[in-house]
Amino acid sequence: MAHVENCSDAITDKNKVTEFLIDICNKIDMVRFGDPLVERFGDGIEEGISAVQLIETSAVVMHTNDGARELYLDVFSCKDYSIDVAKQCVLDHFKCDDTIISYKAFYRE
Repeated sequence: MAHVENCSDAITDKNKVTEFLIDICNKIDMVRFGDPLVERFGDGIEEGISAVQLIETSAVVMHTNDGARELYLDVFSCKDYSIDVAKQCVLDHFKCDDTIISYKAFYRE
């Protein structure tokens, strides 16, 4: 689970979010199931995008807050993947000069 602060304007663009979901799945070697679902919700300070990409081993879920330039990302998978590759993919798509990523990895025993 990641919280990304100070993101670029790309988090406000549904097409760029769609591209990101496809790219992160490819880079962390997940098999996508169908196309990403990407929709804009809310208004005012709570406006943003909610998006999901189903994968064979679960889902990649993302929520943004346009005004705060924040992104929340959950790559939920029974299959192992590289957290470093996932973090780099986030930066490649949404980085600004002062972008901060904090994350917590949970592992099944």
